[in-house]
Amino acid sequence: MNRLLTFLLYRLLTFLLLLGNWVIFSGVIDAFHIALGVICCGIVTWLSADFLFQDENKGLGARAIEAIRFVGYGIWLVWQIVVANVHVLKLALLPNERDLRPRLVRFRTSLKSEFARYVFANSITLTPGTVTLSVEGDEFVVHAISAKVAEELPGDMEKRISAVFDQG
Repeated sequence: MNRLLTFLLYRLLTFLLLLGNWVIFSGVIDAFHIALGVICCGIVTWLSADFLFQDENKGLGARAIEAIRFVGYGIWLVWQIVVANVHVLKLALLPNERDLRPRLVRFRTSLKSEFARYVFANSITLTPGTVTLSVEGDEFVVHAISAKVAEELPGDMEKRISAVFDQG
């Protein structure tokens, strides 16, 4: 019975997280859009709830701590996106062959869970000047627009994600 309760609790939590995002990002709160959100979030929860909470042995307290850490990471990531935008703007407006040296960077990550690697890959791609091209197991291939950007991979971002998911 305890296993079933945990299973249902994590599905409900996944559904509520998705629905909360739906309401925030849709920007429209009326019966039609809420109903559509409930249907879509229900389908996505049914299809992919195992992805978000792979380790169902963690308690709700540990999940709450992860959520708080993730919010802090999100704020840090937004700042990194701003900084990267400024760097790309400088490359575009003040071209210097020495600075603009696109390259592929291969590295292995120490992140253990698939979800942590997923967050890492998407964080890299959200940051201007980098695009995650492939992730196979723990190996990443990333396109970096300049040597400065390439040198920073995997860097602080990987450490912060590891801290969010308590993998350090």
